Amino acid sequence: VSTVCVLYTQGIANREWREFGRTEVIDNTLNPDFVRKFILDYFFEERQNLRFDLYDLDCKSDNLSKHDFLGQAFCTLGEIVGSLGSRLEKPLIGIPGKKCGTIIVRAEELSNCRVRSVMLQFCGNKLDKKDFFGKSDPFLVFYRSNEDGSSIKVEVYDWDRDGGHDFIGEFSTSYREMSRSQSQFHIYEVNFFTHTHTLVLSYLQGFIIFSTQINFTVAIDFTASNGNPSQPTSLHYMSPYQLNDYAMALRAVGEIIQDYDSDKMFPALGFGAKLPPDGRVSHEFALNGNPQNPYCNGIEGVMEAYYQSLKSVRLYGPTHFSPVINHVARYASAVTDGSQYFILLIISDGVITDMAQTKESIVNAASLPMSIIIVGVGPAEFDEMIELDGDEERISSQGRYAERDIVQFVPFRDYIDRRGNHILSMARLAKEVLAEIPDQFLSYMRTRGIKPGPLPPPYTPCPPPAIHPLLARRVSRI
Repeated sequence: VSTVCVLYTQGIANREWREFGRTEVIDNTLNPDFVRKFILDYFFEERQNLRFDLYDLDCKSDNLSKHDFLGQAFCTLGEIVGSLGSRLEKPLIGIPGKKCGTIIVRAEELSNCRVRSVMLQFCGNKLDKKDFFGKSDPFLVFYRSNEDGSSIKVEVYDWDRDGGHDFIGEFSTSYREMSRSQSQFHIYEVNFFTHTHTLVLSYLQGFIIFSTQINFTVAIDFTASNGNPSQPTSLHYMSPYQLNDYAMALRAVGEIIQDYDSDKMFPALGFGAKLPPDGRVSHEFALNGNPQNPYCNGIEGVMEAYYQSLKSVRLYGPTHFSPVINHVARYASAVTDGSQYFILLIISDGVITDMAQTKESIVNAASLPMSIIIVGVGPAEFDEMIELDGDEERISSQGRYAERDIVQFVPFRDYIDRRGNHILSMARLAKEVLAEIPDQFLSYMRTRGIKPGPLPPPYTPCPPPAIHPLLARRVSRI
């Protein structure tokens, strides 16, 4: 077996898959551990679809159709980054009736534009010779151990084509140790049993991976100004041929956010409707009809609950935002240590009738680990919603100013593709409304002095072994 992994990325507009790169070929093992990394730009606010194809190479041709297909896996870059330890394991599919094995993909931050970069230079002296013929082909593996990534362990291996790389030795150092030295170079002994070797390198900038649970809540406007859902003119009209604006906004944002929510269970709320059986007006009701457990399974579950609510409730009014904001704020106030962050998506069609209460709720929520996304649908003017977005002037209530800007508002109509490409419309909307989330997240952490938590323990392969291409990422915003 001579295995190679091929990475494909998908275009947003045309949905075409394009080959991004290939790993090295590893011979004579069913459990290859690939060394070559794929370096991608990572955008929190975009859905970046990936496909991994595995092949057994039968000849030297670059034409993949001439080789044996072993299986494939689909995921998003956000799904990998949002997994525990940024490590995602998925079954390989693509061959009917056959179990194709498993692929493990890991994401790792390569650089961050907000920190200074450090140049690395390496050279070895008298490294142990591991090959019977010729010289060793050494490469280095770096491990971080402290919370701030400053303590570093370096392992030295001799590269083998079959993936069974020979361990030469290891040493430990720290960024502080290297940066304090008077010399540009540092000499470390590489220790392995009775062998001693030498490696020289310059100082190294540590990296940080911070895993925070994202909690996503949806709140949908069920006021009468949306129009009768049974009529095609309604913003809530359920066409058999295409999604309405509410559904498109929900899916556009939700499909990206769900990659960062480990259990994929989302509270889904509605406001401004009369509820059965007594017709009482509610500004904070569960779309699934269960106020004790408003959670829906994934975005598909939220969509289904939304459609069912349209069949059971009566659109009424007025338009109150503060109850759903306070709902999420109650949960956010209970977890302020940085381990969780809450995002509320409000989709509405018009004028806010509890503006003073909404401002007060936002000012209170600005001190909590939460952000609010407001998507305006339909042709109405959205002056009040624009006012809530504190980009130009920080929102205030009764003389108190919001501690930070936590609201992002966009009118959906500004991002609708004129040619009717709804996939492109949703991608544009998601990119705009999610663009500020990383900075809002970081502003909360900084103002609270919250530092990144400890890294998860390093992954140790266990039987059954798996195909394991490494995926590296370069962060653009967070």
